[in-house]
Order: sequence, then structure tokens, then C-alpha cells
Amino acid sequence: MDLDHARWRKSSWSGSEGETTECVEVAFVPGTVGVRDSKKPGAGALILPEYAWRSALATFR
Repeated sequence: MDLDHARWRKSSWSGSEGETTECVEVAFVPGTVGVRDSKKPGAGALILPEYAWRSALATFR
């Protein structure tokens, strides 16, 4: 899946600038969610079906 033009946003679970080094960005494409390391956006992304992303979030809440 090509996410080069996806709209990435910093996850609300990542700390604000300077607070943490663990920053995750997410991109929502219909039916799919991309997750990547904000420090290394060119290193690729984990691609998940939207239902799997929602299930994972529900587990951690």
C-alpha cells in the first residue's frame, strides 16, 4: 500500500516535544491504518486493517 501522500498525524499517546523519544504517527486511509515511527518516517509503516487498530486501542484503554 502506498502511503506517500497519506496525511500523517502524531498519535495523542505520544508525548509532546521534548517529553519523550517514543513518537508514533498514524494515517487513516479508508479501511486501513498506517503506523510509523515519527523519527524515521522513511523506514516504513505497519499497515493494519481498521478493525484491528480499533481493537488494539480498546485493549489499551
